Amino acid sequence: MHSTRRRIVLAAALVPAVSATRAQTKEPAPDRDFREVRPAQPVDTGSRIEVLEFFQYSCPHCASFDPDLEGWRRKKPADVEYRRLPVAFNAATANHSKIYYALLQLNKVEELHKKVFAAYHVQRKRLLDPNEIADFMAANGIDRKAWLDAFNSFAVATQTNRAAQVWAAYKLEGTPAVAVDGRWLTAPSMVGSRPGTLPVIDHLVVLARKERAAGAKK
Repeated sequence: MHSTRRRIVLAAALVPAVSATRAQTKEPAPDRDFREVRPAQPVDTGSRIEVLEFFQYSCPHCASFDPDLEGWRRKKPADVEYRRLPVAFNAATANHSKIYYALLQLNKVEELHKKVFAAYHVQRKRLLDPNEIADFMAANGIDRKAWLDAFNSFAVATQTNRAAQVWAAYKLEGTPAVAVDGRWLTAPSMVGSRPGTLPVIDHLVVLARKERAAGAKK
């Protein structure tokens, strides 16, 4: 009994030290919480800092991370533009990328993005067959013909192909991941948690802002 009490007291005494250590390591560190993108990638956001989310509808970690990112996006700084980029590591899931770009073309991303995640991970719909996808969209209020026209359009095919080139250029190895201004990449798998990734994104936005300001003075 006495030895048990000693262990409890010792554990309690160590808590402040552990907390202090964690506090000291809060500053995001390169090659631990994020990595530099080499070579740096171009961005399409002009004067605004790009925050680019890489995701897959079939990725359970992406589905879990989506609410965290949504909360961050709603409070993002005014000089930040948030973009998503669907990833298909194999040709068999390319239709998932087409789903995203067709939704984007029809201005339905905000309405149905979460529902596509839920359809795959909760309702167990694979959403790979174009007819199954069209049925799902029709059940969610999108005219079936309008959907198929968008899904099969040249523009959506072009965007899907372009997305593959982009994530390959970032040397992406998994999802979810977030790139900031074409310079840095972070991910919950690097940081160790989904909520912990958000401060790292904030840190990288600050770095991007400083680099842009320094570049403007030259």
